[in-house]
Amino acid sequence: MVVTDLTIRRIVAADHEMVGAVGFAAWAASDAFEDSYLDPDVIARVRHEFAIFPKETKGEIVVAERGGIVGWGARENQPNYVSDLWVHPDYQGEGVGRALLLHLCELMAAEGLATARLDTHAGNEGAIRLYERCGFTIIWRGREFSKSMGVSLEKVHLEKRLADR
Repeated sequence: MVVTDLTIRRIVAADHEMVGAVGFAAWAASDAFEDSYLDPDVIARVRHEFAIFPKETKGEIVVAERGGIVGWGARENQPNYVSDLWVHPDYQGEGVGRALLLHLCELMAAEGLATARLDTHAGNEGAIRLYERCGFTIIWRGREFSKSMGVSLEKVHLEKRLADR
């Protein structure tokens, strides 16, 4: 089933709590788990990071709604970097992530940016498939320290060409 009655809009302050809850639920349901994800301190740290992210980010956050917030994406640190893309587990596989990612790429292209970049856990096969179907290719694979989780993770960096320059 593909979500057809989906609205994508910019976040407002009233969305903060739900955005944090959706992000944590998506992270917790991920198929990219490592042993470190089971550490109660890591879980508490991740839950806290999701709770504070909407209020503290300096970037742009967009939400996908279908009777409530079902997913969200963010651009942070650099204008062409998708820092976050999270879809509630109940709505994964229905086109929400694709709609959010393509919306963010359209914003970047409209700003004249040549490429879009993102990264994810190397074991997050579902997300990698989504990104590749949306035109991204893996440009790097290796280990990186996750500041939000406080652990080293196997990551991939992906990039998509938005416009010919």
